[in-house]
Amino acid sequence: MVKGKAKDQKGKKITMKIAKNSIRISSDGGRRLDLSKMGITTFPKCILKLTDIDELDLSRNMIKKIPSSIQNFQKLRWLDLHSNQLEELPRAIGNLQNLFYLNICNNKLTTKNLPEEINLLKNLRILNLGLNCLDSIPTSLGALKELTEIGLFDNTLTTIPNSVKKLPKLKKLNAERNPFPDSTKSEHADSIKRIQTLYLVQEKDLCCSCLKVCQDKRDNLNKLKNGTPSSSKKPSFPLLLTPNSFAKDNQEEWRLREKNP
Repeated sequence: MVKGKAKDQKGKKITMKIAKNSIRISSDGGRRLDLSKMGITTFPKCILKLTDIDELDLSRNMIKKIPSSIQNFQKLRWLDLHSNQLEELPRAIGNLQNLFYLNICNNKLTTKNLPEEINLLKNLRILNLGLNCLDSIPTSLGALKELTEIGLFDNTLTTIPNSVKKLPKLKKLNAERNPFPDSTKSEHADSIKRIQTLYLVQEKDLCCSCLKVCQDKRDNLNKLKNGTPSSSKKPSFPLLLTPNSFAKDNQEEWRLREKNP
């Protein structure tokens, strides 16, 4: 039993063969390494030999730490680490200058362990920090002038820095379910209004609970689309008499006329 438990704690071991077989070509021709939902507990060192990839998905695992060697992935444009057990990020993440998408949602990150070097990611367009343990947002994130979307939902924030709210290209800001004081709710109202809850994603990128919510909403929408009006609500046009209905009502009379001209 002890050996079995030890094996479970180590998680699944990712070999070079598994990693290579997990590489896919993305829609834009980039090379995507998808190791999501693999039961991984530690960052697989073998993938450091695959640093020419463009996208890396390590989401929905049990990884607690990302090593500084993440900076070796200089071509990386897309990094998904959501739904792990990360308590901190390495400062070296700021060296990923080509990164435009970073998802670290649903981890255990605190403001203290959020490296300031994130503000070096000058090409970052989408940043998801939701479902963490952040009690404040560094004003330095205002340096990310290319940001168009930022997720701050489900943290313990009481305010959002103006430097973030006023980012020049920001289109979506999700700060729902944070304990903003009543006195500042109106202050953030304009930012909250920019929240958009519609995202186009593939089913494989959703966790079970999110997938169920989306499926339920889709089913409800289909019911509305496929519903037919009841007979009581059927439109009526009393002044409109169609030739077919008139002929049907008077066909016997016409039959007699034809026999007796």
